[in-house]
Amino acid sequence: MTPPSASQIRTPAITTPDTQQTVSFLGELYHLRVTGDETGGAFAVVETTGRRGHGSPMHVHRSASETFVVLEGELRVIVDGREHLAGAGSAAVLPAGRPHGFVVTSDSARYLTLHHGPAFADFLVEASAGPDRLGEIAARHGIDLVGPPPLP
Repeated sequence: MTPPSASQIRTPAITTPDTQQTVSFLGELYHLRVTGDETGGAFAVVETTGRRGHGSPMHVHRSASETFVVLEGELRVIVDGREHLAGAGSAAVLPAGRPHGFVVTSDSARYLTLHHGPAFADFLVEASAGPDRLGEIAARHGIDLVGPPPLP
């Protein structure tokens, strides 16, 4: 199912650190700045600060694109088997259906991710409570794990 587009949002939403949820996932804190609940299911925005070596397994979002905006530090982003370095100020737009993953290569990095649809924020909340069932939880949220995390 394709999520609604951002142009279909009809209700304003203002979130603050007091109203935003933070979850621990893969050893780091993920701050859910905007979730699908606030956007009518159109998108979610997550802020993360990760230490060197933090990253994701290689995976595919079946129907949602994902965009990284690097605020500080550097990430190595792998998409379609090609590696790209993304330093502060860089953005990486990863279309749905493309295998991708990332890893923090600097001492630490702070980045935003924008997820088309609410599935990723919902996945984070569920996976933070059951990381031993990561593949099963990911699949339920339209994400297929296809390989191990990249090395820094």
